[in-house]
Amino acid sequence: MFSLISAGVAPGVALLSYFYLKDEYEAEPLSFVLRMFFFGALLVFPIMFIEYVLAAEGIVSSPAAEAFFSAALLEEFVKWFVVYFFVYDHDEFDEPYDGIVYSASVSLGFATLENILYLLANGVDTAIARALLPVSSHALFAVIMGFYFGKAKFAGRKRRYYLWASFLLPFFLHGVYDWILLAQKQWGYYMGPFMLILWWVALRKVKQAKESVRIEKMPSVKSQA
Repeated sequence: MFSLISAGVAPGVALLSYFYLKDEYEAEPLSFVLRMFFFGALLVFPIMFIEYVLAAEGIVSSPAAEAFFSAALLEEFVKWFVVYFFVYDHDEFDEPYDGIVYSASVSLGFATLENILYLLANGVDTAIARALLPVSSHALFAVIMGFYFGKAKFAGRKRRYYLWASFLLPFFLHGVYDWILLAQKQWGYYMGPFMLILWWVALRKVKQAKESVRIEKMPSVKSQA
């Protein structure tokens, strides 16, 4: 049981640590990051219940509806809602990169508990595949969400545009991810390129967010010199 739970927790914690440690200038309070992580984990239960009801009532009856409506729309909106209402106006959200840290913490909290429950039901043999696909994809959707949250908070006039992007882009990518799994018989041929592109885009967003923080910090660095 211990090894199974460890396998379920490890990928989410590893990915969150990676994105957290990328914050080179002013690390976020670990207590607040962990609070958002556990908050994200708690989202699993209401979302699972709603998804069960949607399936039982026949409201989602096709792979596309299940992928985009039952999974992507519901999960990404709830995660977006939490970040927007509990983090976006918080004093600790004071740099563009912070959006990535907090979005990742909520999303990976959700992904970690979901992963543990899946491994409990299906066994530890699926742990590697789960780490490479569902857990990683949740993290990468969160990076894109958080990047645009950071843009929205510090961009001024385009705030509303970036807020829409922070929800719609992760929702669309999540929907495509689930649709590939549900609708494509040879889904591996499509999922590999999709995940590589997703990693490339997400890491590029990380770099851009860090660069915007560096530029923002440059005047203060020069004044100290």
